Amino acid sequence: MNTSSTLNLPRQDAASLRRDARVIGLVGTAHLTSHFSQLLLAPLFPWLKDAFSVSYAELGFLMTVFFVVSCAVQALSGFVVDRFGPRPVLFGGLSLLGLAAFGYAASSSYGMMAAFAVLGGMGNGVFHPVDYTLLNRKVSPPRLGHAYSVHGITGSLGWALAPALLVPMAFAFSWRAALVCAGLLVFAVLAVLLLHRDTLTLEKEAEAPGQAAGAVADGSLAFLKIPAVWMCFAFFFWYAIVLSVVQAFAPEAARQLHGVPLALVAMCLTIYMVCSAGGMVLGGFLAADASRCERIVGAGFGVAAAVALLLALAVPGSLAAWMVPVLFGVMGFAAGIAGPSRDLLVKQSTPPNSTGRVYGVVYAGLDIGQAVSPLVFGVLMDQGQFRGVLLGLALMQGVLIASAFNVRRVRRTALVTA
Repeated sequence: MNTSSTLNLPRQDAASLRRDARVIGLVGTAHLTSHFSQLLLAPLFPWLKDAFSVSYAELGFLMTVFFVVSCAVQALSGFVVDRFGPRPVLFGGLSLLGLAAFGYAASSSYGMMAAFAVLGGMGNGVFHPVDYTLLNRKVSPPRLGHAYSVHGITGSLGWALAPALLVPMAFAFSWRAALVCAGLLVFAVLAVLLLHRDTLTLEKEAEAPGQAAGAVADGSLAFLKIPAVWMCFAFFFWYAIVLSVVQAFAPEAARQLHGVPLALVAMCLTIYMVCSAGGMVLGGFLAADASRCERIVGAGFGVAAAVALLLALAVPGSLAAWMVPVLFGVMGFAAGIAGPSRDLLVKQSTPPNSTGRVYGVVYAGLDIGQAVSPLVFGVLMDQGQFRGVLLGLALMQGVLIASAFNVRRVRRTALVTA
């Protein structure tokens, strides 16, 4: 037996671990910055309302502009990522987000804010195609589940960081100073990534064959003919509706049904997000076996749907007030467990050398779902159908489970017929 070869194995494993950790850390930091930039305006609405003499509806329209542009760019940027590589697209996206933050700070009218919301949406739209191309191409397959877990956690941390940073800055100085600080943070992240740009460079070899759901022609649009890609798009559409309901309506619906004090209701979403992050850590270990990703998604959202049903159907007064945020925590933990396996669904449906395009189209379903959800569930809330909101949440989680298994079905059918 060759002793030197045996001694080299642990060294190779350690080097691989360090390389994967660098990629995961850098991509996660970029993803955190994307989510942070999505919430630059919302926490500052009370200041912006007075500064520009506009309504909350008009301020909300700025967010609509941001996400509509982001959706369009997300679908298109995947083609650019596959053509030119993820690194320059990532640097361009971060630059646009930083410029948008500075533009918000310098705006003297509502129209200027809207123009910079377009710029911010353009920057935000590149991240999912970039991130998943880098993770899928550069991280060792046994660690992909953990990579997806960290990616999801950093996104949640980015959402949490925005109000935690901007609101105190606005109180201490001004809303313009808060946005300048946000822009400096974005460019600081860009500087870090530029220093580690070699880590974000893709090798020239193609992705490993066999991960696609069937053969794909050479044309850049050929992936659109793969049924599993559209099943993944549908899955993320329903997932966005679930997330939107939890973020915007479910806590208030639970308060109305069960008489929960406002202080506890305000904790529901925070507890959900923190527990979701914890679930993603466990989900990263479970996703090490890609063959069971659909079952993990089914189990996670099955528990989440059961919790939503309990909140909807429990007799008013039968649940102690403290139990409601606890149940939101259980629902978040269960949904978090499904997170890394959710991303594996897309990877297994992605043909070679099409990662950016596929993830760009699939994750556009997130933006569309977040745009559609308030149109339905907002009406239910306005009509006082609070139980209907929670029942609808449970139904959407059930649809998610069916969608996950439908992805596997069409993928396997394609492999059999190929």
